[in-house]
Amino acid sequence: MPRLALSTDAIARELLDFNQRAALGVRTLRELGAQRPGATPRQPFWQRDKVTLYHYAAAGTPRQGPLLIVYALVNRPDMADLEDGRSLIQGLVERGFDVYLIDWGYPATTDREIGLADYINGYLDAAVDHLRTVLERCALPMLGICQGGTFSLCYAALHPEKVERLVTTVTPVDFHTADDTLAHLVRHLDIDALVQHRSTISGDLLNALFLSLKPYQLLQQKYLRFIENLDDSRATAMFLRMEQWIFDSPNLTARACREFARDFYQQNKLIRGDLEIGGRRVDLARVRAPVLNIYARDDHLVPPASSQALRGALKGADYTEHELAGGHIGVYVTARSPVAAVVGDWLKAPTGAAKRPPHETG
Repeated sequence: MPRLALSTDAIARELLDFNQRAALGVRTLRELGAQRPGATPRQPFWQRDKVTLYHYAAAGTPRQGPLLIVYALVNRPDMADLEDGRSLIQGLVERGFDVYLIDWGYPATTDREIGLADYINGYLDAAVDHLRTVLERCALPMLGICQGGTFSLCYAALHPEKVERLVTTVTPVDFHTADDTLAHLVRHLDIDALVQHRSTISGDLLNALFLSLKPYQLLQQKYLRFIENLDDSRATAMFLRMEQWIFDSPNLTARACREFARDFYQQNKLIRGDLEIGGRRVDLARVRAPVLNIYARDDHLVPPASSQALRGALKGADYTEHELAGGHIGVYVTARSPVAAVVGDWLKAPTGAAKRPPHETG
């Protein structure tokens, strides 16, 4: 076995450098204090039970109209507004859009029986109707992120007259693609046993499952990089905000967890056309709104093939597909993320193939 050629001087220099970085890091952390996501001013616009609809007012002129963002039940929607310069919402607001965001809140043990029908045909539909009434619009543009994109697709199929345009980002559609590691894991879980004696499923448990898909990169490598950059206050603040977001994981209601795991991940009902929400079949061919489907090239949670399956399911809808370099979260939190620009340009343009984004991959 080869021996490492490290001199005592080299080891001393490494130790000195590490101690200096650690000392600088302690000072940096003291100066920064607590770091929480959020860069864009907002106001509560509507509320029902634990669900809140927030409004982020458009900046400057011309105003481009409203856009409703639907986020996933897992993790907080703060990722869409992480910090100044790394914010999807900030980018949309600067482009003149009045952004409305649904915050699902934190389910309690009394919410055990709240299921997908309650979220999609209940809270989401009520928020849409409230906006339609206040804004005097027949239909709204909608943007769904990850599971929120799946919810948005279901909603657009069940209520096609209320959705003017639809943007899906890193959204799973086919849950049985060969490269979907998360789906392979969930497919073999006994979901009924998992939720049988629980009112809610721990967000920390679900978060641990997501992190386990890339254990070195997400559980070790990032902390090594954090230590290396401790003397950089901006990078450290960004890291702390990301950690705050990652580990602020709401619980899932037992019913919603069972339904999503069973109907989507295990039985793949959405793409097969067998899914029912509130007793009504979700037929993606009923989606009338033009659709922009954005996926991340290096996404380990929602592989591109899972999102791209949407093309064949929509039938007659005007469909645009757009690939972005990066991972599931990276496409949103890189400096000056391109997501807002792609979404803004597509929403402002007339519908039709000739007006699609210049780098469309479909």
